Amino acid sequence: MDSVTASQALAFWITGPSRSEIRPEPLAGCGPGEVCVRTLYSGVSRGTETLVYRGEVPPSEYEPMRAPFQGGAFPAPVKYGYASVGEVEDGPGDLRGRRVFCLHPHQSRYVVPASSVHALPDGVPAARAVLAANLETAVNALWDADLRAGDRVSVVGAGAVGCLVARVAARTPGCEVQLIDTNPSRADVARALGAGFATPASARGDADLVVHASGTAEGARLALDLAGFEATVLEVSWYGTRAVTLPLGERFHSQRLTIRSSQVGNVAAAQRARWTHARRLALALRLLDDPALDMLVTGEDRFSDLPQVMARLAAAPGDTICHRIRYD
Repeated sequence: MDSVTASQALAFWITGPSRSEIRPEPLAGCGPGEVCVRTLYSGVSRGTETLVYRGEVPPSEYEPMRAPFQGGAFPAPVKYGYASVGEVEDGPGDLRGRRVFCLHPHQSRYVVPASSVHALPDGVPAARAVLAANLETAVNALWDADLRAGDRVSVVGAGAVGCLVARVAARTPGCEVQLIDTNPSRADVARALGAGFATPASARGDADLVVHASGTAEGARLALDLAGFEATVLEVSWYGTRAVTLPLGERFHSQRLTIRSSQVGNVAAAQRARWTHARRLALALRLLDDPALDMLVTGEDRFSDLPQVMARLAAAPGDTICHRIRYD
């Protein structure tokens, strides 16, 4: 369907393992304290969304993995996503006409509480703002990791989250950051982000902090190899139903390494007493005032093509870091 009435919207639904479609659905009127948003762009979170697309969310995580404004339920049919940028068409006067970010699935228009949208800061273009959710994840990860000035940091996996972790860490005084990926073309990206680059074979060891973001078992094992004595390996990948085997009988034990998980659903413990989700997201939006991050958007397609795009990204992501969806 190419068009809808004023009381309808178009939304992307996952209808089964590796199946999806765009559906019309009713659009509620804008009530007191609400905003109606016309979507300009959304971003595909390649790791998490392709796992959802393939039906690889374990039953134990059906509730913890629910996204804000998710429709349906896991495994399917489900309306999933959390990187939407649009313009407020109706709502409170201070927001009307503003460009905003919302943790909303892929949909052409939507009505949500005004408190759920975040106005883009001056200097942050709408097209770049699709990175906000991933950048919020990166900020929370480095809070969980207790990053300190001067740390030697290794980031394994140059996807969107890994690249954003590298950028934030590289802007921390004195930190030496190396981004590690099997794709040598990521060297140019690492350079633009202020980080060094290495393939797994050439990566340096003795890191104070290793952030693993490749989503692969090989990357997780490499992360352990790169950690220095009593260092932390922070795991930000999500594997869904896949099991990962780690060599915990080797240097993991003798080097007294620590493995920690980080997940954006909760504010990092060290910040939780003072930081809300909204404050953390506002910080991520301010950090997007950074033209270097434009390199992380490696492709763009029309919303009408999203079913084909998702199938392609799930099967063979290629050089994709962040894929942007445009709403015409």
